[in-house]
Amino acid sequence: MTALTHLLQFDRQTQALSQVSGRLGWDQETMMPRGSADQRGTEMAALEGVLHARRCDARVGEWLAEIDAKSEDIATQAQLREIKRAYERADKVPGKLAETIASTTSGAQGKWAAARAADDFAAFAPVLKEVLALKREEGQALATSGDVYDTMLADYEPETSAAELEHMFGALRPGLVALRGSILEKAPAQKLEGLFDEEAQLRLSVLLAKTFGYDFDRGRVDKAVHPFSSGSGQDVRITTRTNPKDPFNCFYSTIHEVGHGCYEQNIDPKYLLTSIGQGASMGVHESQSRIYENQLGRSRAFCEFLFGHMKQSFSDFGIQTPDAFYKAVNSVGNGFIRTEADEVQYNLHVLLRFDLERALVSGDLQVKDLETAWNDRFYSDFGYQVNCASQGCLQDVHWSVGLFGYFPTYSLGNVYAGCLYETLRKNCSTLDNDLRVGNLSPATDWLRDSLQCHGALKLPRKTISDACGFEPSEEPLLAYLQGKFSDIYDL
Repeated sequence: MTALTHLLQFDRQTQALSQVSGRLGWDQETMMPRGSADQRGTEMAALEGVLHARRCDARVGEWLAEIDAKSEDIATQAQLREIKRAYERADKVPGKLAETIASTTSGAQGKWAAARAADDFAAFAPVLKEVLALKREEGQALATSGDVYDTMLADYEPETSAAELEHMFGALRPGLVALRGSILEKAPAQKLEGLFDEEAQLRLSVLLAKTFGYDFDRGRVDKAVHPFSSGSGQDVRITTRTNPKDPFNCFYSTIHEVGHGCYEQNIDPKYLLTSIGQGASMGVHESQSRIYENQLGRSRAFCEFLFGHMKQSFSDFGIQTPDAFYKAVNSVGNGFIRTEADEVQYNLHVLLRFDLERALVSGDLQVKDLETAWNDRFYSDFGYQVNCASQGCLQDVHWSVGLFGYFPTYSLGNVYAGCLYETLRKNCSTLDNDLRVGNLSPATDWLRDSLQCHGALKLPRKTISDACGFEPSEEPLLAYLQGKFSDIYDL
């Protein structure tokens, strides 16, 4: 066998084991008995040790050195690019450190959940301090020069720096703040009334998942505290959550995760269990979940379709017309929780996290001072006080599992979604009529063919620019938000 054949077969096994590791993480969040956390941490650490050893196996470096990448086709070149990136990263991180991070973050997840339930940041602070120290150590091992935070960001958004994001977010922020201020001077939208059966919510969420193209022959929907998606190819699982007072939480969490899930399900099958058989980056991934959830799922046209199904499922819920329902779905108002935030304010929640986690990583902010720093920043940005830790710095799971550098990809995904939607409308002339009757195929087919099918064949920015026909910027997102909410609130 040639070096290329050896390498690709070896990588296929590594990719398969990585999928198994991801499924263990899915099980931990959905099915695992509460008392199994310690054992699961040991299992995750053991599997991470195997994966790390494979990723930095000396033979990988030898095979890469033997291969003339320029003589291979585009897809093979892309696989070699991603294998090399993973090899060079793994080679710099000691195996023992990788295992320790896996074990510590697995246990930290349960401790975060307990602290969140108790509204007790002090109980979680020592755990977070330990996780942060381990991730700093990893970042320092990876950093050849420059900002350690950039090495963390590279795990989720290759070839993007914190400085670039700071510039983009700096251009985004003033427009969001001004729009938010104008909206909050207006009368609030009508709200839903009553309690909504949680089983009925789940049934409707399954209908929505199917409507948006999620393939239940290769996936499933379960409940979790913090909705997420997991897996790729032939096994892509999503989760949602229910709240008897707020069915929108369930429906739009489902649509959001369906966006992630459909991206993975729609990648060209020939890339299955290869290094390019997954999303190009977390920012690109988030662009799919956000365009499904917001530009499509919260559009005036689709809200007419959803309103009809709400009437069938819940009868009278206090809203009598599709127009009032559309305004309720897109209501802008005060709130503490990022995942429940409206489109206008969502990115302000992300920018808060981006700044705080950069300060944590640099050492400018100590873990013991995080809760106070969060609350002060929140009051400065939103104008009201955080009531408890579960509505503040304990609301997200990310830091407990070491995902430093992940948060900014949420806003980057929104920016990408704005660019994609501008192009989608030009390519789908019947979009509104289709959405009005629950026909998502023209939109989701365009996204599949223009972006999703390619997986990680291209680098993230090129994935977006090729789909859109222009380089991504924050301008289309701002224009979309300004137009939509000026109409809703008569600005």
